[in-house]
Amino acid sequence: MSRLKVLRSVASASAIAAVALAGPAMAKVEGDTIILGSALSLTGKYSTNGKHAQNGYELAVKRINEMGGVKVGGKSYKLKIKYYDDESTPARGAQLAERLIQQDGVKFMLGPYSSGLTKAIAPVTEKYKIPMIEAEGASRSLFTQGYRYLFAVLSTSEQYLAGAIQLAAEIAEKNGRKASNIKIAMAFENDPFSLDVRAGVIEDAKKYGMKIVVDDKLPRDLSDMSATLTKVKALKPDLLVVSGHSKGAATAARQVKEMRVMTPMVAVTHCEAAQVTAKFPDAVEGWLCPTQWAETLSYSDEYFGSAADYDKLFKQTYSSYKSVPYQAAQASAAVLVWKDAFERANSFDTEKVRDAIAATDMMTFYGRIKFSERGNNIAKPMVLRQIQNGKYVVVAPSKWASHPVVYPRKILY
Repeated sequence: MSRLKVLRSVASASAIAAVALAGPAMAKVEGDTIILGSALSLTGKYSTNGKHAQNGYELAVKRINEMGGVKVGGKSYKLKIKYYDDESTPARGAQLAERLIQQDGVKFMLGPYSSGLTKAIAPVTEKYKIPMIEAEGASRSLFTQGYRYLFAVLSTSEQYLAGAIQLAAEIAEKNGRKASNIKIAMAFENDPFSLDVRAGVIEDAKKYGMKIVVDDKLPRDLSDMSATLTKVKALKPDLLVVSGHSKGAATAARQVKEMRVMTPMVAVTHCEAAQVTAKFPDAVEGWLCPTQWAETLSYSDEYFGSAADYDKLFKQTYSSYKSVPYQAAQASAAVLVWKDAFERANSFDTEKVRDAIAATDMMTFYGRIKFSERGNNIAKPMVLRQIQNGKYVVVAPSKWASHPVVYPRKILY
């Protein structure tokens, strides 16, 4: 290639980069189809939850398209999502976000799975001023960075196990004990999400003066908790709390039974996603499982109907599910926010759509969605479910409860 051609090539690339970094851009629209982009964990350690999220995204796209699509400028558009597999690796996720924006021309993004992947991708979408609505990154530290283009439909991570601490205090006082006498054992994977959950547990435990007798940070890819559970058996805490994504929940279920851990209250994140009731039914009876959403809650919208209606439709669409993971429900909710924002903006200008997202205040089957200035959803509470006779039932907060809590949990092993 001649020197002149090289210079022209460099100049052309620079011009393209300048346009990408300039002000408002238009969404990628192919004919009558709006293309959204997502780097998602379809392989690797987060693949189970990545698939749940993809199923949730796709169900919402299907439903919106069936109901007339997205109306902008007097025209109806269908939604379509372009995916890349981030292999559950943050560096790969950031690389693919760059590819979606720079090479594929995607101007509107759906989030990846996990706080770690979201932390890797958010600086990329922020750099190019690309709005991203995410449903799977709950770490509160995501919303302390001053991002303008990041919005999350889910409750932040410090709230996940707060209900278990409050419930333990209520049960203690009801049984004539002081909440300050409760002993807690904690096991958390050393990743951003789980460490934020841990911080929330510590804060709530301090409010009641509870004693933390085990505080273990476990390696990522959590596949062995035996050392922690040996301490739990020796110290006999009143409550065991565990957070380690799907693999952590499965590991806890398997080893709690193998080691015959008799702790009267056990609270674990990601129960549904790990399908613990199907794989370890005897081990998990009585477990408390925080959830962003439950099919018994009284939320509804015009697209899916009630929470129960969504639950039914999801199971009909994806017949392998016995229960709907909240990861799927919140993914569907994120797509609903995109539709609502496009239509209120009545434009594909990224800044106008970004401002419409920021002004969101809508009720969905998943709950109310309203964003703070930081971008997190401040309108929807977490709820706590207990596994009773192999089924998930809401036991806290009391105003949402469908069943009373069983305490102590029933030991079946």
